[in-house]
Amino acid sequence: MAQKDPAKVKPEILASRLVAQSNLFKVEQLELKFSNGELRTYERMKGSGRGAVMVVACAGPDEFYLVREYCAGTHDYQLGFPKGLIDPGETALEAANRELQEEIGFKASRLIELKTLALAPGYFNATMHVVLALDLSPSRLQGDEPEPLELVSWTWPEMSLLLTQADFTEARSVAALYLARNYLDTHQDVFK
Repeated sequence: MAQKDPAKVKPEILASRLVAQSNLFKVEQLELKFSNGELRTYERMKGSGRGAVMVVACAGPDEFYLVREYCAGTHDYQLGFPKGLIDPGETALEAANRELQEEIGFKASRLIELKTLALAPGYFNATMHVVLALDLSPSRLQGDEPEPLELVSWTWPEMSLLLTQADFTEARSVAALYLARNYLDTHQDVFK
C-alpha cells in the first residue's frame, strides 16, 4: 500500500501573481524553490476553495439516477450524475442534498461521502466530493440551470451498458459510478 512520504518537503512559494482572469477562472503563476534548490515557475488555475459535489442517487438496490444536461465545454448534452458547487457555509453533504433537490427533485435521508477527488491537481486546485444518496423522497428546490435537466433512470445490472453510451464520457461520473458500485458491493446490508 502506498503511503505519503513524511520526509517529502513541499516546495517553497517565493512569489505568486495573477496572470489571467475570466468570469470563471483565475490563472496564477507561482515561483517555486524545491528542497534541492531548483527554481521553477508553475502556472495553475486557482480554485474557489469551496469544492463541489457529485451525487450517485439510488432509488433502491437496483436503480440509480443520472441527468442529461448541456455542457458548454463540449457544446453537447452529456449524461452524468447530479453535481454542483458547495455554497458558502454548507457542508459537502448539505450541498449534495440541495443539488439532488434542485436537479432531480428528490432529497435523501442517508448520505455517505465516498471519496474526495482532485481535478487535474497538476494545474487546478479543485475538489469534488462523491456522495452516495439513499432513502430518497420527493422534494424540489429551484436550481440555477437555464433549462430543465432530463432525469434518466438506470439499473446497476446494466452498468456496463452505461459505460458504452456515447454521451457518458465525463471522467468524474465514471469514477463516481465505480466508487458507488464498490461501496454497495462491500456494504450489502445498506438497503435493509
